Amino acid sequence: MVKDRFFRGPELGQRTSRKKCWTTRRTVRFREEDEDLDILPFADRAEAGLMLASKLTAYSGRHDAIVLGLPRGGVPVAAAIASALKLPVDVFVVIKLGTPWKQELAMGAVAEGGVQVLDLSLMKLLGISEQEMREVVAAALKKLESHISAYRGGRPPLELNGKTVILVDDGIATGCSVLAAIAATRRDGAARVVVAVPVAPAFGCSAIRMEVDELVSVAEPEMFLSVSQWYRDFAQVSDEEVQRLLQKAESSMPRAA
Repeated sequence: MVKDRFFRGPELGQRTSRKKCWTTRRTVRFREEDEDLDILPFADRAEAGLMLASKLTAYSGRHDAIVLGLPRGGVPVAAAIASALKLPVDVFVVIKLGTPWKQELAMGAVAEGGVQVLDLSLMKLLGISEQEMREVVAAALKKLESHISAYRGGRPPLELNGKTVILVDDGIATGCSVLAAIAATRRDGAARVVVAVPVAPAFGCSAIRMEVDELVSVAEPEMFLSVSQWYRDFAQVSDEEVQRLLQKAESSMPRAA
């Protein structure tokens, strides 16, 4: 298991985990549920969430469990899970750190509270300097605070200390975002961290399992090009849709203490 190595950046003053996101494919598998591939693709994120909920029934109605969706795509999945299991749901904001010249290529991520995960191997391979990294992180931190304000609208976040936290996304690609979320929820005192995703590459799941108490998925295909290939409807989720889902969930169930 790769240990977290934290440091405080002399300029940004943020707590950072220098942990490698996966960048190469491996053939390690931890389960033999190939029959799950027969149900793919999912109709949409809501259907994927309901399928995940059927695998998370052990947490149904528990007072010590909460669901956190990673925006934007993870929120519709999380909302479906929370509704089915009668659990409180909230957003947990994570911003990917794109390389200076190609934002789509993730070299890490920053999560609520300023927790960062950096892919040092990729940064070294691409020749990204410490100063370039700091500039990208500084911009991401501003974006992080803006998204937190927009999604919650002044509402306080759910209390994580002592809780079982179910982190949800619509899939896993590089793993940077979910690794940052795991580190951040651990720092905030989560007693147990469960990652729940409809689909993720088999090689990626093996890495995530080393970092969490439990990983729950519907399918873990060996051949994995992108998250979108496993959905019939993978329309972009808007900020307004995230807000609507969170408001609907709050009105239908009391928030956790």
